[in-house]
Amino acid sequence: MGTAALPIEDHFVPPAGLPSVPASVSEDGGFAKGSIDLGGLEVRQVTAFAKVWSTTQAGQDGLGATFFKPSPVPAGFSVLGHYAQPNNRPLFGHVLVGRDTSGTCALLAAPVDYALVWSSPDGAGHFWLPTAPEGYKAVGVVVTAAADKPSPDEVRCVRADFTDACETEDSVLSSDKDGFSAATLRPAVRGIDARGVHAGTFLAQSSATPAAGASTLACLKNNSASYTSAMPDLAQVNSLLSAYAPHVYLHPNEPYFPSSVTWFFENGALLYQKGSQTPTPVAADGSNLPQGGGNDGGYWLDLPVDGNQREKVKKGDLAGAKVYVQAKPMLGGTVTDLAVWIFYPFNGPARAKVGLIPSIPLGKIGEHVGDWEHVTLRVSNFSGELLRMYFSQHSAGTWVDASRLEYLDGDGGNRPVVYASQHGHAFYPNAGTVLQGDTSLGIGIRNDCARGSRLDTGAGRCEVVSAEYLGVKEPAWIGFEREWGPREEYDIGREINRAARILPRSVRERLAKLVEKVLVGEGPTGPKMHGNWRNDEREA
Repeated sequence: MGTAALPIEDHFVPPAGLPSVPASVSEDGGFAKGSIDLGGLEVRQVTAFAKVWSTTQAGQDGLGATFFKPSPVPAGFSVLGHYAQPNNRPLFGHVLVGRDTSGTCALLAAPVDYALVWSSPDGAGHFWLPTAPEGYKAVGVVVTAAADKPSPDEVRCVRADFTDACETEDSVLSSDKDGFSAATLRPAVRGIDARGVHAGTFLAQSSATPAAGASTLACLKNNSASYTSAMPDLAQVNSLLSAYAPHVYLHPNEPYFPSSVTWFFENGALLYQKGSQTPTPVAADGSNLPQGGGNDGGYWLDLPVDGNQREKVKKGDLAGAKVYVQAKPMLGGTVTDLAVWIFYPFNGPARAKVGLIPSIPLGKIGEHVGDWEHVTLRVSNFSGELLRMYFSQHSAGTWVDASRLEYLDGDGGNRPVVYASQHGHAFYPNAGTVLQGDTSLGIGIRNDCARGSRLDTGAGRCEVVSAEYLGVKEPAWIGFEREWGPREEYDIGREINRAARILPRSVRERLAKLVEKVLVGEGPTGPKMHGNWRNDEREA
C-alpha cells in the first residue's frame, strides 16, 4: 500500500484501499456497533473531515501538516476538538464526538471563552484553546480560517470526572521559525485496567503562549461499570484474526525458524533447577513447569543435550509453527489489542556495521536459547477496523498506522506484512537494513530484512491463549515466569576483539558499549513477564 503525501483538498473522507472490516464482527454484543457508552457519555468515531488550514512547510519530511474539523457530525452529537495530521501520509485518523445520555444534561458544557494560541503567518489559520467552565475540562483545540473567536457552540467541554490526564504522543508540526508546534494526544496512563480514552484530538502550542501545555487539555475517561462491554467475544476475536493476521517474512539466509511451543517441548526441551545437575524433560503441554514465583533464577529451560537433536531444535519447525494471541482492552476499552506472539527456539548471533565495513560477525554475541517476539494489532471497538500495528524490536518497538503498512498482493488487501530481521528476529514494517546504534558515527547493530520464507500466521496457526476479560483459560506454559533459555556467559570485549581485531581499539570499545546497550546474553522470559502483557507497548 502506498504512503503518498496527503493531497490538499477541501473535504476528506476515508480513503479506499484500507483493510475492510470483517462482516461477521458486528453480529452480537457491543463490539463494532458504531458507538460506545462511557457511563452516560456516548461517543462515536468520526473519520470524515473538512479542511480548515494547511501548510507545506516544516513538519515530518518537510511536507507540513493539515488541520481539520470533523464533518459531518452525527445528529445530536457535539464536537470535542479538531483533528491534525502530517502531510507525509494518506489521511487516516478519527476524532470522537459525544452526547450526554445520562439524563442530567450536565456532562457536556460550552466553553466560556477561547484563548488564541497562534495565528499562521498567512492569516488563514487560527488556533484556539477553549476555556472550560468550572468543573469541566477542554479535550481539544479549535482551528478557524477567520480571525474571529469561534462560537461557543463550536465545541463542548467535558465534566472533569469524565476526563483523564493526557500526554503528547507524535509531533504533527513543529516550526522553530514561527515558534509553533502541534502534537497528537493520548492518555498518560495506558493499560488493561486504565480508563483513559483516546479522543483523537491534538495540542497546539506557541512560544507566545507557553502555558498552553498538555495539562491544559484532557483525554476522556470510561466510567462505565462494564468498560469492556464494547470488546469482541471469542468468535469475533477469531474473525478479526482471520481478517488481519499478518504474513511474516523471514530473511532468505535465516537458519533459525520459529516453531510451536508444543514442538519445542516434544523435541527434547529440558527444565533445569538451580542446585540440581539433572534436568527434567518438559511435558508436551508444559504442565510440569513451575508456576508463578517471578524470574528468580530458580529454573530455566534449555535445548536437548544430544548434539544432533540440539542442532535440529535450534533450527525450529516453520511448517508446524503456531502463533499465540493475547486479546486485551486498551484505551479505556475503546480498542482491542491483539498481541501476536511468535516463539523461536534459538536466536542467532549479531552482526555489526562499522564505517565502510558493511558486515562484521560478532561471534557468539546475541546468541541465546528461547526467543519470544510479537506484533500487536490495534482494532477499533467502534468499527472493527484495524487502526495500527506495533512491531517489537528487541527491548522496544514502534507503532505504524494501518494506512502505512505493507499488504500482501492477492490477499484481499487486509493482512499486513511483517519482516523478521536475520538472526535477531526483530520485526519491521519494511524490507531493508536498520542500524541500531550511533549511525552518525557509522556504527550499528545490523537488522537485515528481506523476503525469504513466509509464515502465514492465519490459516489455523493462531491460538488465543489469553483473554482475561473473556475468562479464557491460559495454558500452563504461560504461567512459567522464568527464562526460556540459560544465561549465556561470555566476555563481550573478548568476543569483539576476536571478531573485529582489524578495527582500532577505540572503535572496538565503542562497539562493545553499543552491544551492552542493545543486546542481552540471556534467554528471555515468556510473554506474560513482558510489560505489555498488562500495559501499553513500549516505544523506542
